[in-house]
This record gives sequence, structure tokens and C-alpha cells, in this order.
Amino acid sequence: MFSKYLKNLSILKKFLFINFIIFTIIGLFTIVYLLNVQPNLIKKKSDNHINIIKNTIDNLLRLDVKFDNDDIRKFLFSTRFIFQNLDRVIFFDNNFNLIGDTDTLDLDPRSFSSRLSEVEFESLNENKEGQASNNKDLDINKDKLVIFRVILDDYSNSENFGNPHTFTQEDFNQFKLTTIKNVFKEDKNIGYIIITENANDIKTAIDERKAFVIRTAVSVGFVILIFSFVLSRYFIKPIQNLVSYTKIIKEKSQIQTSIENLKNRNDELGLLSNSLDDMTNELQKRITNAENFSTDLVHEIRNPLASLKSASEILQDTNNSEERLKLLNILSHDVLRIERLITDYSQMLKDEVALSKEKMKKIDIGPIIQSVVEDYNSINNLKKNITINFKNDENNNYFIKGIENRIEQIIANLLDNSISFSEEGTNILVYVTINTKKEVTIKISDEGRGFKEKDTNKIFKRFYSNRPDKFGEHSGLGLNIVKNLVDIHEGKIFASNREKNNGAEIEINFPST
Repeated sequence: MFSKYLKNLSILKKFLFINFIIFTIIGLFTIVYLLNVQPNLIKKKSDNHINIIKNTIDNLLRLDVKFDNDDIRKFLFSTRFIFQNLDRVIFFDNNFNLIGDTDTLDLDPRSFSSRLSEVEFESLNENKEGQASNNKDLDINKDKLVIFRVILDDYSNSENFGNPHTFTQEDFNQFKLTTIKNVFKEDKNIGYIIITENANDIKTAIDERKAFVIRTAVSVGFVILIFSFVLSRYFIKPIQNLVSYTKIIKEKSQIQTSIENLKNRNDELGLLSNSLDDMTNELQKRITNAENFSTDLVHEIRNPLASLKSASEILQDTNNSEERLKLLNILSHDVLRIERLITDYSQMLKDEVALSKEKMKKIDIGPIIQSVVEDYNSINNLKKNITINFKNDENNNYFIKGIENRIEQIIANLLDNSISFSEEGTNILVYVTINTKKEVTIKISDEGRGFKEKDTNKIFKRFYSNRPDKFGEHSGLGLNIVKNLVDIHEGKIFASNREKNNGAEIEINFPST
């Protein structure tokens, strides 16, 4: 269920959701930590209080100190070292009467020395008797005294009675830690000891940790926010643009969109955008070509089909042998024409697929052209007594970036065309050179009738032929295929009539490498 929900989210939402989960988990652990910090710190101080109370009670019992004002005062003087580092120690008798308070004594922790013996304690009783009587009245706030008595009453009636009990108080921004314990003597409760200590350090430690957690949470949240903005602005949004671009193309929508801004990026998204745009343009080009080819093919087939239909209808109704022979020739001519159209169209589609898989490399086209010329010479000298001459400017190399078998296909198609429209006993010249623009130039010239049109560029259009009497041998796709192959090699092709002699000339210029 969770994975299904997460799967349907966008990248940005997934990122924010995962960070939220992580943030929540860390927050819970932090809360647990903060909740345990204070009890641990309090317990540490409480344990110290309990140890002091235990030592105090041991000394009280050992010295047989009575729980009254005089003895407790003398005891405090004699055992000052026990209470150093403590803010305040208060003694109450069993009736909750205040009998001792370190705040009422002039106890300087710096004067605390070692524990006094029993003899010293007795001596101190005698020497300090006068001083004790002068400070008999203990100075403590009456309201606080009432509060202490309430605390003592609650403690004496609680389950904690007999055991040390620690609690906290907050008063005027002061965090205090208080520990209370009763004193037993001969199984009889004789009084109470209360230790109060300023524990602001605990509160400070807690506040510092809380502040640190808050600062960390705010900082992490801010970083996540910044990263989310960067992720959305520079990654998610461009990807969304690419998705929209592909959807528009898929649906053939009229909505205009562009990824030119993405193509200018120098990162992986820029490379992806350029590749996607190139692929899209190539696919659109192929789709357009396929649609045009199909339209043109249907158009070109319609005429011979109509001729076939008419000739076959007439053939059924005529008994004249010459007329029938003429009609049969028409039928044969039209069938051959349709066959040629379909064959060349199929071959052209195969070439389109093959070209997309072939890679160009640096090749020397001189030997390639010469090899094709030699093959055609051996056939056409015997067939039509046509001689094909190969000539170059004696340059050793004619390097271009191309596909070897496609160069062969270009030369073969041009030779086929020249041979078809050349008379027996004529010559065809194939000339290779390097022109003034440092381009590799190929010229194929024949001694035929030449082109009828002034605009010779028309011959490279699909299904075009200016020789109807020979059309049965040509689909009108040959020169168009040549033109496409030349374009793929980034070359240029031109057609013209020879100025001084009859015949046509085809010139191809390839960029050299």
C-alpha cells in the first residue's frame, strides 16, 4: 500500500515525503532523548543529595545529636565539610518545627576542613554555646516555612516515607532540586532533613539542547527547502518540459512547445534534450517522408493501373492481332512499371532503416568508384557496347567521411541512369578530382540526349522522369535515392547538360577530411 502510494508521486513529492519521514523519525528520537536528559541529570544530583543525607544521619546517630535547635546548630558547625557545595540544608523535628538551617549560619565553604572527632564536637558545644544562643531564632520566610511543612506532611503520609524523596521546583526563574528524608533513631522518627540546591545548570543544559535541536531542525528544514527549490527549478521542471514535449509530439497536438533552452545546457539534461530533439526531428522527417512516399506511390501507380484496366477491357473486345499485340505490350509495360515502382519503393524503405544503423568513417572513395566502374565496364561493354572511362587528377587520396557501400550505391545508380539513356557505342566518363574549395568532386557525363527541362533540379524529385519512352525501366526513384544519400554525406549534387556535346552531366561535391 505504502509503496503503491509512493510510486504514484512525482520525484519532488517523493523527495519531500521521504525527507518528512526521516525528519519525523529523527524528531521522535530527539524528543525521547530530551525527555531522558533531565531525569538523568536530576538523578545524578539526587544521588549526591542522598549520599550526603546518609552521611549526615550516620554522624547524627554516632554523635547522639538531639533534634533541637542547639544540638543541630552545634552539629552544623562541627560538620561543615559535609555541606560544602550545597546551597541549603534544613532540619525539622518530628513536629515539623524548624531546628536548623545552613542559611542562618556563617558557614564559609573555604573554611571547611576535615571531620571533627567526638571530643572536638563536645568542646565546640561549650565554646559555641554563647553564639548558639544569640542565633537561636532561625531566619526563614514564613510562607516558605508553611510550604516546607506542607511538603513534610505530604511526605510523612506518603508511600515514600522512610526513603529519600527528590522533587523539583521552579520559583522566579530558579530551578531548584529538593531531597527530603526522615531520621529514625531506635525505630522512632525524630526529624527530617531537607537539602535544596539551585539546579539552574540542569535547566540551562536542557535549554541549550532544545535550542540546538531547534536550530538544527530549522537549518535542516531550510536546506531541504533550498534543495527542493533547486531540484524543482533545475531538474524536475526541465524533465516535465521534456515529458510535455514528447506528449505533444505523440498526440500531434497543435500546441507549440520548445526545448531550445534545455538544449543549451552543458549537463546531462542538455545532452538528453539534444538527443531527444534530434530523434524527434529524425522520426518526424521519416514519418513525413513515408507519408509523402505513400501518397506519391499511390499517385504513380494509379496511371498504369488505369492503363491496365483500359487495355484489358479493349483486349477482350478486339480480334485484330496487331491491335491485340499492341495492347499486350501496353499491359506488359504497365505491369513492369508497377513492379519497378514497388521494388524501388521497398528498397528505399530498407535503405532508410539500414542507414540509421550504419556509422560513417573516414574512407578513400577513389578506389571505391574505380571498382564500381570496372564492374559496370565488364557488363555493359558486352551488353550495349558502352564504354565507361575512369579518370582522376592523379591525386593519391580522396578522403571523405562516409559509408563505403552507400558511395557504391550512389555511383551505381548514376551509371544505371546514364546507361539507360545512352545509345549503343557511346562513352560515359567518371571523373574524380579535388576542386578549389578542397572538396572531393565526382563528375559523371554521358553522350545521351541530355535533360529537356531548364530546371534540372526537378530530376531529383521522387517519381520524376523526362523520358516516358524509357519509363518502363525506371521508377523515378533512382535519382531521388541518390540525392538523399548525398545529403546524408553532407554533400551537394547538381545536374546539367553538356555545353559543347550532347548528353548530361551529374556533379557531386563531398567535404573532404
